[in-house]
Amino acid sequence: MSATSDWAAHRREMLDGQSGQAELTARGILLPYQLELVEAVRNHQLTVTDKSRRVGATWGIAAEAVLTSGKAKSAGGMDTLYLGYNLDMAREFVDTCAMWARSFGTAASAVQEFLFTEEGEKGADRSIQAFRISFASGYEIVALSSKPRSLRGRQGFVILDEFAFHDEAEELLKAAFALLIWGGKVLVISTHNGIDNPFNQLIQAIREGRRPGKIVRVTFDEALEQGLYKRICLVNGKTWSPEGEAQWRAEIRAQYGDGAAEELDCIPAQGSGVYLTSAQIEAVMVADAPVFRLSCPAGFELRPDAERGAYVQAWLEQTIAPHLDTLDRRQRHHYGFDFGRSGDLSVFVPVVEQRDLVRRVPFVVELRNVPFRQQEQLLFWIVDLLPRFGNGRHDARGNGQFLAEYAIQRYGALAIEAVMLSQAWYLENMPPMKAAIEDRTLLIPRDVDLKGDLRQIQMVRGIPMVPNDARTKGADGGQRHGDFAVALCLGHQAAKADVMEYGYTPASALDQAGGLGFATGGESLITGDRRLW
Repeated sequence: MSATSDWAAHRREMLDGQSGQAELTARGILLPYQLELVEAVRNHQLTVTDKSRRVGATWGIAAEAVLTSGKAKSAGGMDTLYLGYNLDMAREFVDTCAMWARSFGTAASAVQEFLFTEEGEKGADRSIQAFRISFASGYEIVALSSKPRSLRGRQGFVILDEFAFHDEAEELLKAAFALLIWGGKVLVISTHNGIDNPFNQLIQAIREGRRPGKIVRVTFDEALEQGLYKRICLVNGKTWSPEGEAQWRAEIRAQYGDGAAEELDCIPAQGSGVYLTSAQIEAVMVADAPVFRLSCPAGFELRPDAERGAYVQAWLEQTIAPHLDTLDRRQRHHYGFDFGRSGDLSVFVPVVEQRDLVRRVPFVVELRNVPFRQQEQLLFWIVDLLPRFGNGRHDARGNGQFLAEYAIQRYGALAIEAVMLSQAWYLENMPPMKAAIEDRTLLIPRDVDLKGDLRQIQMVRGIPMVPNDARTKGADGGQRHGDFAVALCLGHQAAKADVMEYGYTPASALDQAGGLGFATGGESLITGDRRLW
């Protein structure tokens, strides 16, 4: 089956799942991804969108520009300052804003062309052509020169369009950020232009938690799924069909050829390869954190329950218990669990929050060919003994879902999350883990297999993840699939999550104070530092 027929079938299946929905024209003016961008701008001072070509992001945000500049100051109104990289983009944006103003019935002037004076590169003044719309609110939408100095002395909502293609992108960003000090907003819109471009660096800084901001990502296929081609058909008076959309999609992709990944799929060029270097990994490895490995012989799962349970319990008490006794009872502990049964490993990674804000993996447990029931036994025994247990995250794909569900039942839905590993999850959680490793605020055991697992993380179509076909052999000769890397990322995510705690007064103290007692003999029914769920 061809890619074209595959897409047609995919879109028809989506329609089948949306039966009963209103027609496109009745569902609203903006498509879902355009509305998501508008909502992000309203709720964040800095918003960045990496997008496919010609999906209407700027068209949608022009509506928000009109609403923003049409408001009074008391309602959050402000000037909108648009900077594209050429004059045609500036005129097109302001014309679109004028269309929205007429649609909204907003009191606004016609598009005005004017000249403003700025200092040239050699210090001499020069006149720059620009466009604006004035509103009854007293604010304006102004399309300015793409030079950073054009923002000097101004305040408001800044839109940097096709930012990756501006000549002075870094300086332009600095000039725009100055407007945030007095309550302005900045929206950066662009397709990618290489992995080392300031645009991609800005996105990575936000994803890694180094800079506050919101990212809205929309690929060509995501835009199609949310109605882009339907809207094109509506505007051009054509009848939409899955087959017609599939054919149009194939033609567009063929036109872009080798550039489709960057231009349509939001993947910066030269963006593939190993995610973490050996030097980065080795810099956070410590010698005092052991790796405990339990490998069960073939046929072990057929032995009686009591025999299997006793075998694993003895291993836990002899191997794990002495190390658990050394954990600091004052520090909070979390964990990540990547599940495997007969092929891949199961890996349990506890993560300790230290007082210096460094997160440390005190030990790792790897399980090979361990039956389901014994994995449950081992997990519960260790987690029950973790000091000040906070959160856990489980790989819930396939057979891992059963153990994730049991953990939720035992420790509560506020403590445990069953994670369906996906590209979106990797994109959200791998960059913060990488940033922690680069900053040396995440320490792990010194072990050759763990290093090999982390080296398996690669950029796959712009997303840091362990590829499905990544297979290596460990020091024991067994198969590995980056299992520790996934478990560590799950554990790091768990350690970053909020923990709900509550205090309590022993029943005996309530009795002494004249309150209602719930226990007799001066004993409390609640003991230890527990969580509410």
